[in-house]
Amino acid sequence: MTTTRPAGWVPLTGQAHRVALEVLLHGPLSRAELARRVEMSPGSLTRLTRPLLDSGLLVEADDAGADRRPGRPSQPLDVVADSHHFVGVKITGDAAYGVVTTLRADVVARAQAPLRDAAPEAVAADVADLVDRLTALAPAATAVGVSVGGHVLPDGTVRRAPFLGWSDVPLTRMLAERTGRAVVAANDVAALTEATHWFGEGRGHEAFAVVTVGAGVGLGVVAHDRLLTGPYAGLGLIGHHPLEPGGPVCSQGHRGCAEAMLTTWSIERQVAASTGASLPFEAVLDAAAAGATVPRRVVDDAGRALGRLLAAVTNIALPEVLVLGGEGARLASVAQRVLADELRAGVDPLAEPPPVVVQSPGFHEWARGAAVVAIQTFVLGR
Repeated sequence: MTTTRPAGWVPLTGQAHRVALEVLLHGPLSRAELARRVEMSPGSLTRLTRPLLDSGLLVEADDAGADRRPGRPSQPLDVVADSHHFVGVKITGDAAYGVVTTLRADVVARAQAPLRDAAPEAVAADVADLVDRLTALAPAATAVGVSVGGHVLPDGTVRRAPFLGWSDVPLTRMLAERTGRAVVAANDVAALTEATHWFGEGRGHEAFAVVTVGAGVGLGVVAHDRLLTGPYAGLGLIGHHPLEPGGPVCSQGHRGCAEAMLTTWSIERQVAASTGASLPFEAVLDAAAAGATVPRRVVDDAGRALGRLLAAVTNIALPEVLVLGGEGARLASVAQRVLADELRAGVDPLAEPPPVVVQSPGFHEWARGAAVVAIQTFVLGR
């Protein structure tokens, strides 16, 4: 991910950065608790937080139970969440979904727009228009985060985005020129995982995994409190993990891989092939829940495959919790029983499978992830 630095922001370093981050993620915190968390003496903490309070980055939170004795600055410290706002945009193959969030990723406005054309110039213009609409609904944004399903290079170039047919598109530069704002770009699964890490179901866990199902299959892993990344992150490698030797064929010719078993389009296609009726994904799930024979079979097959995939992730990544996201995440609820059975069967009998949490399946959850990447850039000075 890459960005143009937000105007007026001087990135914190060292212990000041650590203190501010603790308060952002876990505040309000008493000075005693904050000193314990950052392993600092009360005197050192007071000296360090004074300039942060003077700058307005930290504030003393109202707390009726706080100790108000003279000379004892014991009011809890917090950030002013609505002191900065961030735009997040998720680009799909045919639409852009956007949100405005506070510094703590609370959504205060949302909007969406169809893409007139998948050509990079047209998409950049549509996204810039969406950003303008969003900032008209809420205070001016400090920075903009954009996520896309594909391989995003450190300089903000989208090396490959199969759903858009893109190769080597300088997305960050194009959007910064059109919006006049600081812009950061990231892979969509990485962005969603970061949002889960800082402000979602992964908060407080040093190790967890996010598995997404929808138009594709994605995986994000946090270990030792950091997102795992590398030169091939964003290529969707988990999508071709083998799950069912006799399953359908994916777009790359693999039989029974995660993409072939779990994507919304594959599930729709399997039902249509057996019934002759073309049902959208949500209708397939509704029919399966109602007991319709073919949808129930296809959804259960997908649920078992998802259970196997989660077991493989559990055995390799050792997560404390498994988070299911993406527009197809409801699959896990409709196929809950068979999914749980396969997950249980796929791990060692002495190991307890981690809890499985299902996120909201809406595209605006992806957009919130993009906003969190912008927040991280702002706070961490990346």
